[in-house]
Amino acid sequence: MPDVEFTYLQNKITLAKGQSWVLSCSLSTPAPWAPSSHPMVSHTISMLMMLRFSSPSPPLTPPSPPVSLPVCLLFPPGCTRITSNSTSLNLTSFSFPPPPPPLISLSVPLESTTLSPSSSAKNLGVTLDPCLSYSQHISTLARTCRFFLSNIRRIRPFLTNYATHLLVQALVLSRLDYCNSLLAGLPASATRLLQLIQNSAARLVFSLPRFAHDTPLLRSLHWLPITARIQFKTLVLAYRCLDQTAPSYLQTLISPYTPTRPLRSACTRRLALPPLRSPASRARSFSTLAPQWWNDLPTDVRTAQSLTTFRRLLKTHLFKQHL
Repeated sequence: MPDVEFTYLQNKITLAKGQSWVLSCSLSTPAPWAPSSHPMVSHTISMLMMLRFSSPSPPLTPPSPPVSLPVCLLFPPGCTRITSNSTSLNLTSFSFPPPPPPLISLSVPLESTTLSPSSSAKNLGVTLDPCLSYSQHISTLARTCRFFLSNIRRIRPFLTNYATHLLVQALVLSRLDYCNSLLAGLPASATRLLQLIQNSAARLVFSLPRFAHDTPLLRSLHWLPITARIQFKTLVLAYRCLDQTAPSYLQTLISPYTPTRPLRSACTRRLALPPLRSPASRARSFSTLAPQWWNDLPTDVRTAQSLTTFRRLLKTHLFKQHL
């Protein structure tokens, strides 16, 4: 049986028995035959068309692998199957993408002006963004800290190490610690900029060059890294919640772990973990991170009798873990 030739819009296609062809078809727009729900289509739609020559007898040779051929076709409506003897042309079904939803205007007219929504808002010195990534807040904080470090560096030759240490703690570290528990759960790449600021401050205290090693400086100054400082603030808030000295809205977020039967863990002051199927949006919340970090602490740290003792033991534990 001879090969079958199919010609459509000056495109000649030859099919052998048992041979398949995959044709990549591009539909240029606007298309006058598009559905009425999509009167204007402003982009190119790509689709695949499968051609296969079928024969009742087994193929004489093994079928060749699919071959991609670019064919530019504009299919008329209803052209979905063409049959010539035992040769069939099947066009895969296609559909237009749904139209984009209409944009909701959040602008509010007020007399002669129009109030437009903002991509960020500032509350108590913290810049909030829609995704709560705090990227803009971190950038602003780093820029402010660089300004103070630059001013201290100008007068550094006239200061002692102790005086420089006090200035850096008052002007830089106090800003790094302000509301830093909001950054809990962020990846290390997000807080890396703040860590570079702290490293620069440590080198400034000791008047060391830019490429000096930072870890021994942080250890000698008894400064926790940025990630450890965030964890320290979060765990102190958790201790105050258990001690019932924290605000009531924080105390309702966590609860002590109470086993269903008498166990030795009942006297280790653990916190109840959130449900395993909690939504991903709560992965960085205080109610999720605080119990996880709290239960990972040693028993002697969790069972501290006072807040002062807890802070001292917690800082020692974090120093061993991060430095």
